Amino acid sequence: MLVKNPKFEISAVSPKQYPKQGLPEIVLVGKSNVGKSSFVNTMINRKKLARTSSEPGKTRQINFYNIDETFYFVDLPGYGYSKMSKKEQEQVGKFIEEYLFNRKEISLIIFLIDIRHKPTDNDKLMYNYIISSGLPFIILANKADKIAITKVDNAVLELQKNINPIGDIQTLPFSSERKIYKDDVWDIIDEYIK
Repeated sequence: MLVKNPKFEISAVSPKQYPKQGLPEIVLVGKSNVGKSSFVNTMINRKKLARTSSEPGKTRQINFYNIDETFYFVDLPGYGYSKMSKKEQEQVGKFIEEYLFNRKEISLIIFLIDIRHKPTDNDKLMYNYIISSGLPFIILANKADKIAITKVDNAVLELQKNINPIGDIQTLPFSSERKIYKDDVWDIIDEYIK
């Protein structure tokens, strides 16, 4: 997909702030610092539309990126970031839950997990959470550039065995650095935004 005019639209913490256009929403979930903002920038060929940071826990609201008035990338706050106070974690947890379980525009969830590590307990919780939402999703084994290219396929299989042993959820590698997996992801997104 050729993206011409992507724009950041709003950071929201409650339904009354969500965009009202009714466009399909492609939602990004994953732990803090797994690369959700970098994913957005890579997919739309921009360096800085989504603010990235080496410091985890930067995204504390739901960020809506309007992609050519066709659909939204929706970047959810990462989980598992310990410097957030208990109260902040609860608030963030509440509005994420509210969004995931009530938002009718969600077309697909993209669940990013770091390819280098076994899924954490939080990853497994999020996986079960997405399953219980009944929404379609795929798993991206992110940061595939951090391992040898010859090991990527096996690492993806290993990740899938760990988190989705029955293998019914599509699991693909992704790398914001290499950009070689981008077209595969666009093909999937295209199916869900039509």
